[in-house]
Amino acid sequence: MDRQIVAELAPTGVLRAGINMSNFLLVTGKTASGDPQGVAPDMAAEIARRLGVTVRYVQFERPSKLAEAAGTDAWDIGLIGAEPARAEKIAFTPAYCEIEATYLVPPNSPYQTVGDVDRPGVRITVRRGAAYDLWLTANLKHATLLRSDSADGPFNQFVAEKLDAYASLRPQLLDDVKKLPGLRILPGNFTTVQQAIGTEKKNTAGAAFLGEFVAEAKRSGLVARLIEKHRVAGLSVAP
Repeated sequence: MDRQIVAELAPTGVLRAGINMSNFLLVTGKTASGDPQGVAPDMAAEIARRLGVTVRYVQFERPSKLAEAAGTDAWDIGLIGAEPARAEKIAFTPAYCEIEATYLVPPNSPYQTVGDVDRPGVRITVRRGAAYDLWLTANLKHATLLRSDSADGPFNQFVAEKLDAYASLRPQLLDDVKKLPGLRILPGNFTTVQQAIGTEKKNTAGAAFLGEFVAEAKRSGLVARLIEKHRVAGLSVAP
């Protein structure tokens, strides 16, 4: 392994991997010692193995917290959704997997497609700082976004305030749609969240190595095997 790559990605001799603990598709559990388990932690562990170092997981309650910690020496690699706003500070690999984001609407909603929702007066609730929140913030032209910080907050706000739509990842909505009769998930998606691996922009050799690792992990079937290993529904290998 090139010493420059190791020096950039594991300057302390340990690969500090930032993990978004709120993504239940990529983090599906914890070990007895409290370390995260799932596709994302396994990807980080494989990177550490190839670098010849051990891995230490740095846990963040939300992806926005992980992204905000970029450049603070809190983590060496971060496994989160790659969004343009985050890419201003983080060098991302191509996506290794992707997740559809769409809307949940109330009974008798007039909206039939995701394109129907962006209208004046429409109120949409979303998890603050999520990759799809960033996408909606950049792309909605007419609807109003309302944000909640907790995992259950958007659904509770959607019901309590009788909002027009609740935006989230499709697997989350497949659970939430069961909570009340008549709720509907709109077909298709307004975006797909591209889950990638990032490092500081100054780490040019390290970023190149990570990009090659992701390409090989998709090509060899590693990502598909990890999805199968952790029995994750709603997660797809990125093209």
